[in-house]
Amino acid sequence: MIIKGQKINERYEVVRSIGEGGMANVYLGYDTILDRNVAIKVLRGDLSGDEKFVRRFQREALSASSLSHPNIVEMYDVGEDNGIYYIVMEYVEGQTLKQLLKRRGSLTLSETIDIMLQLTDGMAHAHDSYIIHRDLKPQNIMIQDDGQIKITDFGIAMALNSTQLTQTNSVMGSVHYLPPEQATGKGSTIKSDIYSMGIIFYELLTGSLPFKGENAVEIALKQMKEPLPNLRDDNPSIPMSVENVILKATAKNPKNRYSDSRAMHDDLLTVLDDGRINEEKYQYPYPENEENTKITKKVEETSKEDEEEQEEEIASKIEDKEDKKSKRIIIILSIIFVGICLILIVVALLIPKLTAVKSEKIPDVSGMTVSKAEKILTDKGFVVESKIETVASDTIKKNRIVKTDPEKGRVVKTGTKITLYKSTGVKTYKLLSYIEKNYKESVSELQEYGVIVDINKIDPDESTCKYIGKDVIVEQSLAEGSEVKSGDKITFKILNSVEFPDWLGQTADTVSEWCNKNCVTLTVTQQETADSNLIDKVISQNRPKGSTVKNIDEVTIVIGKKSTIVDEKKEEKEEDKKTETEPSENNGEDEDQ
Repeated sequence: MIIKGQKINERYEVVRSIGEGGMANVYLGYDTILDRNVAIKVLRGDLSGDEKFVRRFQREALSASSLSHPNIVEMYDVGEDNGIYYIVMEYVEGQTLKQLLKRRGSLTLSETIDIMLQLTDGMAHAHDSYIIHRDLKPQNIMIQDDGQIKITDFGIAMALNSTQLTQTNSVMGSVHYLPPEQATGKGSTIKSDIYSMGIIFYELLTGSLPFKGENAVEIALKQMKEPLPNLRDDNPSIPMSVENVILKATAKNPKNRYSDSRAMHDDLLTVLDDGRINEEKYQYPYPENEENTKITKKVEETSKEDEEEQEEEIASKIEDKEDKKSKRIIIILSIIFVGICLILIVVALLIPKLTAVKSEKIPDVSGMTVSKAEKILTDKGFVVESKIETVASDTIKKNRIVKTDPEKGRVVKTGTKITLYKSTGVKTYKLLSYIEKNYKESVSELQEYGVIVDINKIDPDESTCKYIGKDVIVEQSLAEGSEVKSGDKITFKILNSVEFPDWLGQTADTVSEWCNKNCVTLTVTQQETADSNLIDKVISQNRPKGSTVKNIDEVTIVIGKKSTIVDEKKEEKEEDKKTETEPSENNGEDEDQ
């Protein structure tokens, strides 16, 4: 049992399960060597214990690994670890076409044609390499959020070809797309894949399968003898040209199908042209059921009540044919072996070496000259792109190699094109004028380039009046246009914040001097005061102590002056006192008398 965190082959760490099937379980994995996510498909059930199947599976998977196409999932590795047989593939984020159909029901005509163009293009590439999928179905086609599709399961599909009708669990998912010739036990050709693509085309447009049944045998019988349901009966808006593509792809007689996937792809390119929309319905040039009549008749005569016997009969026919083929091959090989034994040995030794697709790890060429890096890579069997890209580097000398694409350490096929990136030297940045700019924003900008910024706070004076109360730079240590690099230093001068002091009891001259220095406009008023200590001194101010001075600020102070009321009362008291001390004239006269 595969568990989270388990490592396969001491390299692929299992992250989580992302799917289960009758043939394999699929896990999201992490390649600890190449630092990337991968999909790991692990064989399950009887398949991993079938030595014959395992050998075939490994051989076919390795063959499929030579495919490189944007619509085919790239196969990275295949192997065995303590009885666990696995394939490591490109991890595709998305969903299968089957999941999309379950959610949407059916797709639009334009969506479907776009998907089919990608599917036929990918399969044409595979067929050009003499690789047949043999199990094309929506479950084996991934679609990403951007609409790109990826065909999966090449290795498993090919390995299953000899035993698929004996694997009951997998047949029900595949028999809906199984061409008649495969159902009768005949070998598969590229036209078998074309038939499956035709059924997929039908399902994407309608949201349903053309042939249904309660078991694999019933569906297989319908594939062999029943005509495809008329697509335009249910949806007349579908052009006849589109239905003709499906009719030609799903012909029961392979002679009536497209000659190859490329022909189907080219037909799809023009299927919506105005001149084709109402074309005549495709007529099969060859009889359709000629090759399937004998087998379908025998199967129909079998008791329909015993469905297991029906399955065994078809499977038995396939096995008999395989056995007969094997015996014929053995006889032929034995005859040849007697006469040309030595030649066969030489061929057996040379062919695998000649046909094997060699893989190599991309070497680390960083720090080397371009010519030296090119030589090392070409000696390894890689193709170096003629255009050399450039990139700044703090550690690699100018005109030396910084990196490659694909990156160093990645294992890829020989012949892969490698792009070299050479250094343009240390990345420099041309300074701007930061005077009057917000110092926090300027510091943040320069720190992104690795420049070290020192902040020097100074007190304001007459020359810095316009900056008071603003978080701006008033002076920079390096001039505008200077070039700096990561690690260089620059100093910014900014003003200290200024707060109004408490001027109570201070003279107007003291306040005026402070205001001139800090660019504050001063207004002086006077007010009578009874406190003799505050005469000609500040008795109040309209900006309280501790409030921040802002740009072009103002303040009003009140200077104390003598109170006139106090002076009048003082004069009155002095007058009264004087009157009391002077002798009265009448009193003098009375005394004389």
